[in-house]
Amino acid sequence: MTEITAERPWLNADLPIDERVQLLLDAMTIEEKAGLFFHTMIAIGGLDEKNPVFETPTAREFVEGKRMSHFNLLGAAPTGGEIAAWQNQVQQLAASTRLGIPVTLSTDPRHSFSENPGASILAGPFSQWPETLGLAAIRDADLVERFADIARQEYTAVGLRVALHPQVDLATEPRWARQTATFGEDAELAGQLGAAYIRGFQGESFGPGSVSTMTKHFPGGGPQKDGEDPHFEYGREQVYPGGEFELHLKPFEDAIAAGTRQMMPYYGMPVGTEHEEVGFGFNKSVITGLLRERFGFDGVVCTDWGLINDAEIFGHPFPARAWGVEHLTPKERMKKVLDAGADQFGGEDCPELLLELVAEGEVTEERLDVSARRLLREKFALGLFENALVDEAAANGIVGREDFRTAGEAAQRASITVLTNAGALPIARGARLYVEGIDAEVAGAYGEVVATPAEADVAVLRLQAPFEDRGSVFENFFHAGSLELAPDVVAHVREVAAAVPTIVDVLADRPAVLTGISDAVAALTVNWGASSAALLDVLTGAAEAKGRLPFDLPRSMAAVQASRPDVPFDTADPLFRFGHGLTI
Repeated sequence: MTEITAERPWLNADLPIDERVQLLLDAMTIEEKAGLFFHTMIAIGGLDEKNPVFETPTAREFVEGKRMSHFNLLGAAPTGGEIAAWQNQVQQLAASTRLGIPVTLSTDPRHSFSENPGASILAGPFSQWPETLGLAAIRDADLVERFADIARQEYTAVGLRVALHPQVDLATEPRWARQTATFGEDAELAGQLGAAYIRGFQGESFGPGSVSTMTKHFPGGGPQKDGEDPHFEYGREQVYPGGEFELHLKPFEDAIAAGTRQMMPYYGMPVGTEHEEVGFGFNKSVITGLLRERFGFDGVVCTDWGLINDAEIFGHPFPARAWGVEHLTPKERMKKVLDAGADQFGGEDCPELLLELVAEGEVTEERLDVSARRLLREKFALGLFENALVDEAAANGIVGREDFRTAGEAAQRASITVLTNAGALPIARGARLYVEGIDAEVAGAYGEVVATPAEADVAVLRLQAPFEDRGSVFENFFHAGSLELAPDVVAHVREVAAAVPTIVDVLADRPAVLTGISDAVAALTVNWGASSAALLDVLTGAAEAKGRLPFDLPRSMAAVQASRPDVPFDTADPLFRFGHGLTI
């Protein structure tokens, strides 16, 4: 992107990467080094526009003022070409700085149905697939690798070079809000599919065509006390009453063996273990002792977002996720993260604090260089110094390409999991259909849509796994609390089912307790992100349902509350077991 000159010898691509890193490091000021340590949110828009959701500075202020070059892209745009054009503007801004260090853009998952500013982005122009739980339900490592390879092509077309995923946490606490992006409850399956995911994103060899994977959340989210998420203070504790801390490490071992380049520790603080009771991002025995020394991981370690400073999100104040170190100042927290062995502060943009620590002698420049080498090495390995710009016209032909969309839609259909079928499936084509949660126009392609259950041959109802309303907009993106269907929902389903054979499909972002309706319906299915057309293709027999449960579905909330958060398959007498799924 920038012509090689005597002043910029690191641009010589014929030199070994480690030599190029050292040449650049030698040319950097302490301020330029400090800017590398911050990896925060940015949104598509003008270079001088602020992000209204997270109240962050403009792209120009980030790049020119704070000397930052790592950003997590929020939101979507109508087309791949628009994302690519914005990316190129940001890269041109970076190229105009003193050293011309290119920007590294990262993203949360953006190929499915979830929309959560703290965890995922709706597919938009990209091909649309089931959530990760749905990939786990299909249980095909080759398909997972194919998905990741398609996502890699779509990401690189618009300049996204770091995937803030896969999430290989084990879904051992049924109430936990983050399960939809996991591979489920089984450590063996999560490790196998997580490794395939990494291979697809990074390619056969890591280089200019790769997307770097940041596997999360080391050493395993999932064992959350009462299933609450540590994005929030009431969910800060991770507990291990079953003594299964080691089990949660297994998928991370598999990810490291597969070559994952980066790692993100979780917010949670371990309670009652050999480790200090502080959040994993502050935890030296976890990051240095386990990850660096025991597992030999020398890649980038980036904290989860917002460990240092309090923030306002959607107009609501939230404390820093500094669990166990709330009493420390932001600067003291920053030092503890670095002492723990991490390289980068996720969701933060305060290099001035790091510079103060250096000026005060609390952090040495040599310590900065250790992490700066890792961060620069990744930029060189990705080929960003040679090819930071992307082809805006080509992006529209790659993002959401027809064969990519076709593959995603096929996976949606395959992932649907049939739990019960009392002869209602397949639905006869042309049947009179009463539908809820399905667009009548879509349903009309499969039968005659009628207005009431009494007029129908069959009813198809789509439900969402239940969750409790919480106190703020941001909290309500994280579905938490009781897994039992509300009494009015149960009553309504049973009323419809009494009038006409009824098929219920549930979006199982968490393992809902379906005991209240399972005995009343003619068929019961769950999905993990599937369009209504994909569902109806399966229900009418036009496509095969291949899904198998990636976790147990509990029989009652009492069983959930009595289970141990760190132990898989620990709810008593589950209604449906891991691996269950019928063929129709």
